[in-house]
Amino acid sequence: MVKSVEKSAKTVQEAILLALDELNVDESRVDIEVLDEGNKGLLGFIGSKNAKVRVTLKETGSIKAKKFLEDVLNKMNVDAEINVEEENDTVLYQIKGKDIGIIIGRRGETLDALQYLSSLIVNKAENTYKRVIIDTENYRQKREETLEKLAKKLADRVSRTKKSITLEPMNPYERRIIHSTLQNNKYIRTYSIGDEPNRKVVITTK
Repeated sequence: MVKSVEKSAKTVQEAILLALDELNVDESRVDIEVLDEGNKGLLGFIGSKNAKVRVTLKETGSIKAKKFLEDVLNKMNVDAEINVEEENDTVLYQIKGKDIGIIIGRRGETLDALQYLSSLIVNKAENTYKRVIIDTENYRQKREETLEKLAKKLADRVSRTKKSITLEPMNPYERRIIHSTLQNNKYIRTYSIGDEPNRKVVITTK
């Protein structure tokens, strides 16, 4: 739910400042509605009336994407909580709950699809590009560690046999992990072949 506060003060501007202070944001991030301009009254105090404003946080791209994710989870009958962390140009959505393996999908495909759609929503509403990450049960880190071990194991096999190995299709994020893990290997090089979504990494000798 979008947060909104109402404040009264001697002037409209003073009321706005009180509201901004409570919301801890600057004026560019809110919508302002003047409910009552107030008046100074007779001689500046007799019958005077305070000004009143309603200040509402603008719905940012990250908030819109969170609502989208909540709606998707509800339709999937997944009872989960979504925590949003924003730092610099990155928006991280941590999904926590019971039996949420369904939102990971096969090799993280469902999670990646949700991340892609959420990124479109966030960046459509923002002036600058923001990287969007959706994670649950620390899946991203676990998957990264698994791929790093796989890359090293297969690189050793290629070094011994001198035969190239083509991996299963991977998304850009996973292919990047394979390339990055082996980029400093003196005897191995990697490259990608095929078209999305069936693009694969090839591990071969230099």
